[in-house]
Amino acid sequence: DQSPKHPTKEYKLQYQQTMNLLECFCPTNVHVLDEDDNDDDSSAPKTILTQSPSKPRSSIHDSILETIGRTPIVCIPPHSKTNPTESNIYLKLESENPGGSVKDRLSLAVIEWAEQSGKLEKGQTVVEASSGNTGIGMAMVCAKKGYPYVCVMAESFSIERRKLMRFLGAKVILTNPAHKGTGMVIKAKELADTHGYFWPNQFENEANAWIHEKTTGPEILNAFRKDSLQIDHFVCSYGTGGTLLGIGNYLRKHSPATKIHVCEPSNAPMLFSEIPTNYPPKEGSDDDDDKKYPSTSFDVPHPVWRPHLLQGWATDFIPKLVASATERKVYDSVLHVGGSDAIQAAQSLALNEGILSGTSGGGTLSAALKFAKTLSESSNIVVMIADTGERYLSTPLFENIPTDMTEEEKEIANSTPSTPPPPPGLPDATKEAEIWVKNEVKTDPIVIFSLEYCEFCWTLTSFFDALGVSYHKIDIDNFMYAKDNIGNQYRAALSEWTDCKTFPQFFVDGVFVGGALDACMMWK
Repeated sequence: DQSPKHPTKEYKLQYQQTMNLLECFCPTNVHVLDEDDNDDDSSAPKTILTQSPSKPRSSIHDSILETIGRTPIVCIPPHSKTNPTESNIYLKLESENPGGSVKDRLSLAVIEWAEQSGKLEKGQTVVEASSGNTGIGMAMVCAKKGYPYVCVMAESFSIERRKLMRFLGAKVILTNPAHKGTGMVIKAKELADTHGYFWPNQFENEANAWIHEKTTGPEILNAFRKDSLQIDHFVCSYGTGGTLLGIGNYLRKHSPATKIHVCEPSNAPMLFSEIPTNYPPKEGSDDDDDKKYPSTSFDVPHPVWRPHLLQGWATDFIPKLVASATERKVYDSVLHVGGSDAIQAAQSLALNEGILSGTSGGGTLSAALKFAKTLSESSNIVVMIADTGERYLSTPLFENIPTDMTEEEKEIANSTPSTPPPPPGLPDATKEAEIWVKNEVKTDPIVIFSLEYCEFCWTLTSFFDALGVSYHKIDIDNFMYAKDNIGNQYRAALSEWTDCKTFPQFFVDGVFVGGALDACMMWK
């Protein structure tokens, strides 16, 4: 109880030695808060995350879903390139979840809640509105559990998110960006009503906040208590509000001295405005909260919302989970950040710390650093990094990252002679190989000799496919030509005939024409 606010390494060592001795001689007197050490909640769903919260992620697991949660916390010390303030910045890296974001937690929680409550039937399609992170998490969970999944997402969100979801087997329905988040939710509800899909409604589903109160909050506090540290400030953003409400509730109960701060875009300051989103009551019902429409209907979209760069933050209405956090006074202040500052902070994390984050994490970090500069003394500040950066490649975050070599890179490249490697060692061309090659080019008006996984060969075949040109393709390195090195014998005979050692090589009516570039230039 008398531990200093910022213990030295020597103090930490003495503390740990003392705790070890107490554990040996009097284990009942030593109490480090466990992840499931909360108020009794026997009616809550039993999820994979809460049933084995202390199992190391490095263990052998029965399912990818068991690896959700238990994400690391990384300290960015003061007076560093990323953190020029007097405070310690601790990053909770939710990017380390298997689906790459904090939304893996809610995805598993709402699905298992629905299973246990009987709201989701075996094989039933799940539909949800998402800017992408929940969509990816839901696609992962549904793929493992065997549920078809449909994500509704505005067309303005990054292309990488669509591809990741489709790669996981999901269907992605794109909505008009002008309809904003409201349009996404309306479409999800329409699909659920029309086709009998299960709609979790992440903006209102209490399992969303519950899973953070049961897992994320305890993980953070446990880590600090084990290192005999205190959490002075906690900073997160809001999208659905689940992270804010869940972790906020937990810290209010178990670390009441911790100040909680929520971030929102500076050009869409909905919480700052104190203008609520009003949900009209259902026709013919009393005006009770539980009888109001879901987030598919309200008087008007929020009047101060504007488009912003922080994907996943602050849609065009205040979700009920966020409103609940406000009513319960879960947070102490609202911080604001602009898109350019978020990009700069995310780039600093990558360049100086080797941490890949999106504008979501960059925005939260930027707001936390700005806040830290206002403090009169050094503090411990925990910052939620919600996702990874790979799903932002087509966004302004990577706008100034070149794909071609820069002038500096060209200068480095030109500093050495770039000696080519020796050509492949081919055997002498045999008479049988020569006959085989000349017979093959007669099998079709257009014949292509290629290598199976050569990008230049793909260029040629994709080009012909786009033009609707039929052809016969021979992958000379296919395993069927491996025995007795026959593939290289054919290759030697081909090279001797065409006087060309590169691939692809294509023939028209038995006459050698050239490669991929030749075909493109002929068409042009």
